[in-house]
Amino acid sequence: MGRPAKFEPAAAVGKAVDVFWRQGYGATSPQGLADQLGIGKGSLYNTFESKRNLFSLALGAYTARRAAELAGMLEGPGPVRPRLRAVVEEMTGAGEHRRGCLVVNAIAELADADESVPAAGNALFDRMEEAFRAAVTAGRSTGELTGPQPPGDAASSLLATVVGTSVLVRAGGTTPRVRRIIDAAVDAL
Repeated sequence: MGRPAKFEPAAAVGKAVDVFWRQGYGATSPQGLADQLGIGKGSLYNTFESKRNLFSLALGAYTARRAAELAGMLEGPGPVRPRLRAVVEEMTGAGEHRRGCLVVNAIAELADADESVPAAGNALFDRMEEAFRAAVTAGRSTGELTGPQPPGDAASSLLATVVGTSVLVRAGGTTPRVRRIIDAAVDAL
């Protein structure tokens, strides 16, 4: 019988989110991952079975966190437009960091090699699009948002803005360009 883990697996998954988000899957070695998590390589394998399995858990944790953040930011009273702008900025990492979105990065890196990655991405994208649709519908009902697109189309456009802008942020896109894109998308609502 092996020794009990001397670390909290859920905390290790949380740290792994950050490691994979910064470095990507391919550039993260099992030993480097174990070192950054502060655990032994044997503990990594005993607890998570593989780097790939830990990545899957990290992607799931990131997706759940982002979906909850999105819902929390869009709920509540007051004008919808500033909340939508804040969500788009947050989801793309505009001005905050140069990482983009972990899900978008993972899809770009691994979509052809691992079908579970785009599946996880599409699950998050579906939740994002639905939250955007609900927010646009709420903004239309109060007369705040008066754009010509049906709410579902506007939501799809916002999702495309988040995904595309996330790639620009990851590529080191300039803040003025990113701000112009975000402003144009939100102002069109």
